[in-house]
Amino acid sequence: MNIMRRRPSTSRPKLSRKASIHRKNLRIATFEGIPATIFQVLLQGQFLTGFLLYLGATSSQIGFVLALTTLVNIAQIGVAFLIQKLPSRKWAMVTFIGLQRVLWGSTGLVPFIFPHQYWVIAFIGLYTMAFIVNTVSGVLWSSVISDLVPSRVRGRYFGIRNTLLNALGSLVLYGGGVILDRYPGGHGFLILYIVVWIFSMTNVVVFFFYPDVPFEKSEEIKFLPMFKKPLHDKLFMKSTLFLAAWLLLQNVTVPLYSYVMLQLLHINYETLSLLNVAQTLFMMASFYVWGNLNAKYSNKRLLFWTLPIIAVSSLLWGLLSVLPMLLVLFAAHIVFGVGVGGFNQLAFNFLIGDTPKKERPMYMAMYAALTGLSSFFGPLIGGRVYEVIKHWPHWTQVYGMQLVIGTLMIVLVLVQGRRILRDE
Repeated sequence: MNIMRRRPSTSRPKLSRKASIHRKNLRIATFEGIPATIFQVLLQGQFLTGFLLYLGATSSQIGFVLALTTLVNIAQIGVAFLIQKLPSRKWAMVTFIGLQRVLWGSTGLVPFIFPHQYWVIAFIGLYTMAFIVNTVSGVLWSSVISDLVPSRVRGRYFGIRNTLLNALGSLVLYGGGVILDRYPGGHGFLILYIVVWIFSMTNVVVFFFYPDVPFEKSEEIKFLPMFKKPLHDKLFMKSTLFLAAWLLLQNVTVPLYSYVMLQLLHINYETLSLLNVAQTLFMMASFYVWGNLNAKYSNKRLLFWTLPIIAVSSLLWGLLSVLPMLLVLFAAHIVFGVGVGGFNQLAFNFLIGDTPKKERPMYMAMYAALTGLSSFFGPLIGGRVYEVIKHWPHWTQVYGMQLVIGTLMIVLVLVQGRRILRDE
């Protein structure tokens, strides 16, 4: 009788300790996202485009820089194999993340170190090295975080984390826009880069507190058999190739929205920040909706539902011909936020939930490589087209591209999307 009574009491502390460790790890992962969000917001999007314009970049050069981050994803395939040899993912992750932060932050030193005629070339060089290193750190972080977050709370946790970090990102976005309007030119960007350096280094420090979670490695020890695993998964490959084609279309125009608004519509940074804040707020609200729908419907089916929403956001730009500019731009950004919020969340859930755990790094690398390659050519094509049509009628530059791409998106959804992104 006494033995029977003791058994429940001895198991509860173990369960409690395990739950406590999980909660601690999730808190660390959430806190790590705070400094990461602050410096990433200030180095991407409208601020990246604005800094490149300040350095003297053309639309083609801007398109090339925006595309670089996706091209280097091809290297993730090799990284996914090499991390199987690591005794510890944590310290390799900390090392490469620290190096990437230093290289990325160093782009702000370009105007102080190089002659004016070399500003754009020097920026591209540092930016390229930063994102080559980011390829390694990205694979390591994705591998660690997928093991760190228990599957039973994964959807809810990432929904909450994304909501909190996007709320913070909205404040940073607006604050950065105000700073650039108040201190135009190099002075404003100097202030932003000081903030970037403070929080990028803080981000690296927080990674020291990440746990070194056990790594369930692939059963394959050679590269070629490991590489073939996702290639032989027909459902995975069909979905991935379709999404790669979709992202090629999307990235012809979306990364260059800031260029159109800053250079062609002459919108100031504060207004541009408000547009992006509105997009982010509706993206945050959509996380909750998509998360609840995900409890009833599959990742692939919901991914399909996000695509027409993104296409409509592109077509809305055509209303600039008949409606007030800001009304149209706010509507287009809000609809895009709802669509892309669902797309990003569901694509990530598809990768970490619908793929075999032991082979997940290679599956994620294959997805990143294929979608990265297509996303690389999108901004390049878009930037080149804007150079070709710069002497065409103004409307073709402002919203003509969006109408063409939005129409092609609708056709792709109707012809291929319904067949590929369906429940098997």
